[in-house]
Amino acid sequence: MSDAVDLVLAQWGRERPDVDVWPMGIVGRLSRLSRLLDIRLKEFFAEHDLERWEFDVMATLRRSGPPYELTAGALNRAAMITSGAITNRIDRMAKRGLVERVPDETDRRSVRVRLTERGWDTVEKLVGPHTENEALLLAALGPRERDRLAGTLRDLLESLGDTSLD
Repeated sequence: MSDAVDLVLAQWGRERPDVDVWPMGIVGRLSRLSRLLDIRLKEFFAEHDLERWEFDVMATLRRSGPPYELTAGALNRAAMITSGAITNRIDRMAKRGLVERVPDETDRRSVRVRLTERGWDTVEKLVGPHTENEALLLAALGPRERDRLAGTLRDLLESLGDTSLD
């Protein structure tokens, strides 16, 4: 069986047989897979009147433990987006009642972002179905393939410096 990337590789092999294009196969497949997964996840969250990034912010706050709050900077690092983007996202989520800004008790110059009761209820309701949806997206892989793929992806992320959310 072949995929769209195999066609691309074959074309390059025909046009430039002098270039070893194997990296295009892996990067191309990862890119295509990322786009397909993103589409499916966006569809899932749209069914629940959420954007994927809104769930990501709420899930990050939820898994941080009580009192389910972080600085905007910590959220920014977890989301790997610009500080302007995280401010915009927090504003939008606060308007929806999913998060709130609270003063930092130890640093009066700082503000923390806290999960509201509505945000808590939303993430609690969706974390199970979200995980089930992701399992369906990965259903083509057996347990051994999943473990091997997770290890390989972890190795690649570590080699590129993605070792911590801090």
